[in-house]
Amino acid sequence: MLTTVAAVLIDGVAPFEFGVLCEIFGIDRTEDGVPPIEFRVCGENPGAPLPTSIGVPLIPPHGLDALAGADLIAVPATVIREKYPPAVLAALREASARGVTLLSECSGAFILGAAGLLDGRACTTHWRYASLFAERFPAARLNPDVLFVDDGDIVTSAGTASGIDACLHVVRRELGSEVAMAIARRMVVPPQRDGGQRQFVDLPIPQCSSDSLQPVLAWLVENLAEEHSVAALARRARMSERSFARHFVAEAGTTPHKWLSAQRILHARRLLEQTTLGVDEVARRCGFGSGALLRHHFQRIVGVSPTDYRRTFAGQTG
Repeated sequence: MLTTVAAVLIDGVAPFEFGVLCEIFGIDRTEDGVPPIEFRVCGENPGAPLPTSIGVPLIPPHGLDALAGADLIAVPATVIREKYPPAVLAALREASARGVTLLSECSGAFILGAAGLLDGRACTTHWRYASLFAERFPAARLNPDVLFVDDGDIVTSAGTASGIDACLHVVRRELGSEVAMAIARRMVVPPQRDGGQRQFVDLPIPQCSSDSLQPVLAWLVENLAEEHSVAALARRARMSERSFARHFVAEAGTTPHKWLSAQRILHARRLLEQTTLGVDEVARRCGFGSGALLRHHFQRIVGVSPTDYRRTFAGQTG
Protein backbone atom coordinates (compact mmCIF):
# COMPACT_ATOMS: atom_id res chain seq x y z
CA MET A 1 0.00 0.00 0.00
CA LEU A 2 0.92 3.64 -0.37
CA THR A 3 -0.15 5.63 2.68
CA THR A 4 2.83 7.91 3.37
CA VAL A 5 5.03 9.68 0.82
CA ALA A 6 8.06 11.78 1.74
CA ALA A 7 9.83 14.22 -0.59
CA VAL A 8 13.49 15.00 0.19
CA LEU A 9 14.58 18.53 -0.72
CA ILE A 10 18.08 19.97 -0.98
CA ASP A 11 19.17 23.40 -2.19
CA GLY A 12 18.75 23.84 -5.92
CA VAL A 13 15.59 21.73 -6.08
CA ALA A 14 13.55 22.16 -9.27
CA PRO A 15 10.08 23.61 -8.51
CA PHE A 16 8.31 21.81 -11.35
CA GLU A 17 9.42 18.33 -10.36
CA PHE A 18 8.65 19.08 -6.72
CA GLY A 19 5.26 20.38 -7.84
CA VAL A 20 4.56 17.08 -9.61
CA LEU A 21 5.02 15.27 -6.30
CA CYS A 22 2.74 17.75 -4.56
CA GLU A 23 0.09 17.40 -7.27
CA ILE A 24 0.01 13.60 -7.29
CA PHE A 25 0.69 12.77 -3.65
CA GLY A 26 0.01 15.96 -1.69
CA ILE A 27 -3.56 16.89 -2.68
CA ASP A 28 -6.56 15.39 -0.91
CA ARG A 29 -8.48 13.58 -3.66
CA THR A 30 -10.59 11.34 -1.45
CA GLU A 31 -13.73 12.74 -3.08
CA ASP A 32 -12.49 11.15 -6.31
CA GLY A 33 -11.98 7.77 -4.67
CA VAL A 34 -8.25 8.23 -4.04
CA PRO A 35 -7.17 6.83 -0.65
CA PRO A 36 -5.70 9.44 1.71
CA ILE A 37 -1.93 9.85 1.45
CA GLU A 38 0.18 11.59 4.08
CA PHE A 39 2.67 13.82 2.27
CA ARG A 40 5.81 14.91 4.12
CA VAL A 41 8.26 17.49 2.80
CA CYS A 42 11.64 16.83 4.40
CA GLY A 43 15.02 18.53 4.51
CA GLU A 44 18.25 18.32 6.46
CA ASN A 45 17.36 21.49 8.37
CA PRO A 46 13.59 21.69 8.91
CA GLY A 47 12.20 25.21 8.88
CA ALA A 48 15.23 26.64 7.05
CA PRO A 49 14.63 28.13 3.57
CA LEU A 50 16.19 26.23 0.67
CA PRO A 51 16.89 28.14 -2.55
CA THR A 52 15.37 26.44 -5.57
CA SER A 53 16.84 26.21 -9.06
CA ILE A 54 15.11 29.51 -9.87
CA GLY A 55 16.04 31.21 -6.61
CA VAL A 56 12.62 31.20 -4.94
CA PRO A 57 13.03 29.50 -1.54
CA LEU A 58 11.14 26.49 -0.23
CA ILE A 59 10.90 25.65 3.46
CA PRO A 60 10.67 21.94 4.32
CA PRO A 61 8.70 21.59 7.57
CA HIS A 62 10.10 18.14 8.41
CA GLY A 63 13.58 16.88 9.08
CA LEU A 64 15.17 13.72 7.73
CA ASP A 65 13.83 11.80 10.72
CA ALA A 66 10.37 12.11 9.11
CA LEU A 67 11.51 9.68 6.42
CA ALA A 68 10.87 6.93 8.95
CA GLY A 69 7.61 5.17 8.22
CA ALA A 70 7.33 6.45 4.64
CA ASP A 71 6.25 3.93 2.02
CA LEU A 72 7.76 5.99 -0.80
CA ILE A 73 10.60 8.51 -0.68
CA ALA A 74 10.78 10.81 -3.70
CA VAL A 75 13.83 12.78 -4.80
CA PRO A 76 12.94 15.61 -7.21
CA ALA A 77 15.37 17.09 -9.73
CA THR A 78 18.05 19.43 -8.44
CA VAL A 79 20.96 21.40 -9.80
CA ILE A 80 23.69 18.84 -10.53
CA ARG A 81 26.83 19.24 -8.43
CA GLU A 82 29.99 17.37 -7.52
CA LYS A 83 28.88 16.45 -3.99
CA TYR A 84 25.54 16.10 -2.23
CA PRO A 85 24.69 16.52 1.49
CA PRO A 86 26.15 13.49 3.32
CA ALA A 87 23.24 13.40 5.77
CA VAL A 88 20.74 13.13 2.91
CA LEU A 89 22.73 10.37 1.22
CA ALA A 90 22.97 8.45 4.48
CA ALA A 91 19.23 8.82 5.10
CA LEU A 92 18.47 7.46 1.62
CA ARG A 93 20.80 4.51 2.13
CA GLU A 94 19.14 3.72 5.46
CA ALA A 95 15.67 3.94 3.89
CA SER A 96 16.71 1.66 1.05
CA ALA A 97 18.08 -0.86 3.53
CA ARG A 98 14.66 -0.84 5.23
CA GLY A 99 13.01 -1.75 1.94
CA VAL A 100 11.43 1.63 1.24
CA THR A 101 10.66 2.36 -2.41
CA LEU A 102 12.72 5.26 -3.77
CA LEU A 103 11.69 7.42 -6.73
CA SER A 104 13.79 10.03 -8.51
CA GLU A 105 12.78 12.62 -11.04
CA CYS A 106 15.17 13.74 -13.77
CA SER A 107 18.53 14.76 -12.21
CA GLY A 108 17.37 13.40 -8.86
CA ALA A 109 18.92 10.14 -10.11
CA PHE A 110 22.33 11.72 -9.46
CA ILE A 111 21.48 11.85 -5.75
CA LEU A 112 20.55 8.17 -5.71
CA GLY A 113 23.72 7.43 -7.66
CA ALA A 114 25.83 9.42 -5.21
CA ALA A 115 24.28 7.39 -2.39
CA GLY A 116 25.53 4.24 -4.13
CA LEU A 117 22.01 2.95 -4.65
CA LEU A 118 22.09 2.56 -8.43
CA ASP A 119 25.11 0.28 -8.79
CA GLY A 120 23.98 -2.68 -10.87
CA ARG A 121 20.46 -1.27 -11.09
CA ALA A 122 18.43 -0.40 -14.19
CA CYS A 123 17.70 3.33 -14.22
CA THR A 124 17.23 6.44 -16.33
CA THR A 125 17.63 10.20 -16.19
CA HIS A 126 17.22 13.15 -18.54
CA TRP A 127 18.85 12.41 -21.92
CA ARG A 128 20.82 15.65 -21.65
CA TYR A 129 22.63 14.35 -18.56
CA ALA A 130 23.07 10.76 -19.75
CA SER A 131 26.76 11.03 -20.64
CA LEU A 132 27.66 12.75 -17.37
CA PHE A 133 25.59 10.26 -15.41
CA ALA A 134 27.27 7.29 -17.11
CA GLU A 135 30.69 8.82 -16.43
CA ARG A 136 29.96 9.33 -12.74
CA PHE A 137 28.13 6.08 -12.12
CA PRO A 138 29.53 3.47 -14.54
CA ALA A 139 28.13 0.60 -12.49
CA ALA A 140 24.55 1.77 -13.03
CA ARG A 141 22.63 0.21 -15.92
CA LEU A 142 21.46 3.45 -17.52
CA ASN A 143 18.76 3.44 -20.20
CA PRO A 144 18.43 7.02 -21.51
CA ASP A 145 15.75 6.17 -24.09
CA VAL A 146 12.72 5.64 -21.85
CA LEU A 147 10.39 7.83 -19.83
CA PHE A 148 11.01 5.91 -16.63
CA VAL A 149 12.38 2.65 -15.30
CA ASP A 150 10.75 0.53 -12.60
CA ASP A 151 13.42 -1.62 -10.99
CA GLY A 152 11.30 -2.78 -8.09
CA ASP A 153 12.14 -0.71 -5.03
CA ILE A 154 13.82 1.99 -7.15
CA VAL A 155 11.93 3.94 -9.81
CA THR A 156 13.76 6.58 -11.86
CA SER A 157 12.27 8.95 -14.41
CA ALA A 158 13.65 11.02 -17.24
CA GLY A 159 13.19 14.74 -17.81
CA THR A 160 10.47 17.03 -16.52
CA ALA A 161 6.97 15.72 -17.34
CA SER A 162 8.08 12.08 -17.38
CA GLY A 163 8.02 12.40 -13.60
CA ILE A 164 4.24 12.48 -13.93
CA ASP A 165 4.35 9.17 -15.78
CA ALA A 166 6.59 7.59 -13.15
CA CYS A 167 4.47 8.82 -10.24
CA LEU A 168 1.25 7.63 -11.85
CA HIS A 169 2.91 4.28 -12.48
CA VAL A 170 3.76 3.95 -8.79
CA VAL A 171 0.18 4.88 -7.90
CA ARG A 172 -1.11 2.25 -10.32
CA ARG A 173 1.30 -0.35 -8.99
CA GLU A 174 0.44 0.27 -5.35
CA LEU A 175 -3.19 1.46 -5.42
CA GLY A 176 -4.58 0.20 -8.72
CA SER A 177 -5.51 1.51 -12.12
CA GLU A 178 -8.74 3.24 -11.14
CA VAL A 179 -6.95 5.39 -8.57
CA ALA A 180 -4.24 6.30 -11.08
CA MET A 181 -6.85 7.21 -13.67
CA ALA A 182 -8.77 9.35 -11.18
CA ILE A 183 -5.63 11.38 -10.49
CA ALA A 184 -4.72 11.58 -14.18
CA ARG A 185 -8.14 12.87 -15.14
CA ARG A 186 -8.07 15.58 -12.48
CA MET A 187 -4.62 16.64 -13.66
CA VAL A 188 -5.78 16.61 -17.32
CA VAL A 189 -2.69 14.64 -18.25
CA PRO A 190 -1.73 15.13 -21.91
CA PRO A 191 -2.68 12.43 -24.42
CA GLN A 192 -0.43 9.65 -25.62
CA ARG A 193 3.25 10.46 -25.87
CA ASP A 194 5.03 8.29 -28.41
CA GLY A 195 8.70 9.17 -27.98
CA GLY A 196 10.38 6.34 -26.11
CA GLN A 197 7.26 5.58 -24.13
CA ARG A 198 7.49 2.22 -22.36
CA GLN A 199 6.49 0.64 -19.07
CA PHE A 200 2.97 1.18 -17.69
CA VAL A 201 1.86 4.72 -18.47
CA ASP A 202 -1.84 5.51 -18.59
CA LEU A 203 -3.29 6.82 -21.86
CA PRO A 204 -6.38 8.78 -20.85
CA ILE A 205 -8.90 10.06 -23.39
CA PRO A 206 -7.56 13.33 -24.85
CA GLN A 207 -9.52 16.42 -23.96
CA CYS A 208 -10.28 18.22 -27.19
CA SER A 209 -10.42 22.00 -27.33
CA SER A 210 -13.54 21.82 -29.50
CA ASP A 211 -16.74 19.91 -28.90
CA SER A 212 -16.92 18.76 -32.51
CA LEU A 213 -15.03 15.49 -32.00
CA GLN A 214 -16.21 14.64 -28.51
CA PRO A 215 -19.25 12.62 -29.66
CA VAL A 216 -17.06 10.63 -32.05
CA LEU A 217 -14.43 9.94 -29.39
CA ALA A 218 -17.03 8.92 -26.83
CA TRP A 219 -18.71 6.62 -29.36
CA LEU A 220 -15.36 5.04 -30.27
CA VAL A 221 -14.57 4.26 -26.64
CA GLU A 222 -17.95 2.52 -26.33
CA ASN A 223 -17.39 0.53 -29.54
CA LEU A 224 -13.74 -0.51 -29.43
CA ALA A 225 -14.51 -4.08 -30.50
CA GLU A 226 -15.75 -2.95 -33.92
CA GLU A 227 -13.70 -2.20 -37.02
CA HIS A 228 -13.28 1.51 -37.73
CA SER A 229 -12.01 3.23 -40.84
CA VAL A 230 -11.13 6.89 -41.20
CA ALA A 231 -13.78 7.15 -43.90
CA ALA A 232 -16.50 5.84 -41.58
CA LEU A 233 -15.38 8.07 -38.73
CA ALA A 234 -15.29 11.08 -41.03
CA ARG A 235 -18.87 10.37 -42.08
CA ARG A 236 -19.92 10.14 -38.44
CA ALA A 237 -18.23 13.49 -37.80
CA ARG A 238 -19.84 14.89 -40.98
CA MET A 239 -16.48 15.88 -42.44
CA SER A 240 -14.42 14.95 -45.45
CA GLU A 241 -11.74 12.34 -44.79
CA ARG A 242 -8.96 14.87 -45.29
CA SER A 243 -10.58 17.45 -43.03
CA PHE A 244 -11.35 14.84 -40.37
CA ALA A 245 -7.79 13.49 -40.30
CA ARG A 246 -6.31 16.98 -40.06
CA HIS A 247 -8.82 18.07 -37.42
CA PHE A 248 -8.28 14.89 -35.38
CA VAL A 249 -4.52 15.40 -35.17
CA ALA A 250 -4.97 19.07 -34.26
CA GLU A 251 -7.51 18.28 -31.55
CA ALA A 252 -6.35 14.94 -30.13
CA GLY A 253 -2.61 15.27 -30.66
CA THR A 254 -2.21 12.08 -32.67
CA THR A 255 -3.69 10.22 -35.64
CA PRO A 256 -7.02 8.37 -35.46
CA HIS A 257 -5.25 5.02 -35.85
CA LYS A 258 -2.75 5.66 -33.05
CA TRP A 259 -5.43 7.09 -30.77
CA LEU A 260 -7.68 4.10 -31.31
CA SER A 261 -4.83 1.66 -30.71
CA ALA A 262 -3.98 3.44 -27.47
CA GLN A 263 -7.58 3.27 -26.24
CA ARG A 264 -7.79 -0.41 -27.13
CA ILE A 265 -4.61 -1.10 -25.18
CA LEU A 266 -5.95 0.87 -22.22
CA HIS A 267 -9.14 -1.21 -22.28
CA ALA A 268 -7.08 -4.40 -22.57
CA ARG A 269 -5.08 -3.41 -19.53
CA ARG A 270 -8.23 -2.91 -17.51
CA LEU A 271 -9.58 -6.30 -18.57
CA LEU A 272 -6.28 -7.97 -17.74
CA GLU A 273 -6.29 -6.32 -14.32
CA GLN A 274 -9.92 -6.79 -13.40
CA THR A 275 -11.07 -10.02 -15.10
CA THR A 276 -9.89 -13.56 -15.70
CA LEU A 277 -10.72 -13.48 -19.41
CA GLY A 278 -8.26 -15.26 -21.67
CA VAL A 279 -5.97 -13.24 -23.91
CA ASP A 280 -7.96 -14.16 -27.02
CA GLU A 281 -11.22 -12.96 -25.48
CA VAL A 282 -9.58 -9.76 -24.26
CA ALA A 283 -8.32 -9.21 -27.79
CA ARG A 284 -11.82 -9.72 -29.22
CA ARG A 285 -13.42 -7.29 -26.79
CA CYS A 286 -10.80 -4.66 -27.50
CA GLY A 287 -11.02 -4.89 -31.28
CA PHE A 288 -7.69 -6.58 -32.00
CA GLY A 289 -9.31 -9.70 -33.44
CA SER A 290 -6.69 -12.17 -32.28
CA GLY A 291 -4.48 -12.78 -29.29
CA ALA A 292 -1.40 -12.57 -31.51
CA LEU A 293 -2.32 -9.07 -32.67
CA LEU A 294 -3.02 -7.95 -29.11
CA ARG A 295 0.34 -9.32 -27.96
CA HIS A 296 2.11 -7.46 -30.75
CA HIS A 297 0.54 -4.07 -29.97
CA PHE A 298 0.66 -4.59 -26.19
CA GLN A 299 4.38 -5.37 -26.24
CA ARG A 300 5.04 -2.39 -28.51
CA ILE A 301 3.08 0.17 -26.47
CA VAL A 302 3.33 -1.11 -22.89
CA GLY A 303 6.69 -2.87 -23.09
CA VAL A 304 5.68 -6.25 -21.66
CA SER A 305 3.43 -9.12 -22.75
CA PRO A 306 -0.24 -9.25 -21.66
CA THR A 307 0.52 -12.30 -19.52
CA ASP A 308 3.38 -10.59 -17.70
CA TYR A 309 1.28 -7.47 -17.25
CA ARG A 310 -1.56 -9.47 -15.69
CA ARG A 311 0.88 -11.27 -13.40
CA THR A 312 2.03 -7.89 -12.07
CA PHE A 313 -1.23 -5.97 -11.86
CA ALA A 314 -4.16 -8.41 -11.64
CA GLY A 315 -6.35 -7.68 -8.65
CA GLN A 316 -4.67 -4.34 -7.83
CA THR A 317 -7.69 -2.19 -8.58
CA GLY A 318 -7.61 -0.21 -5.37
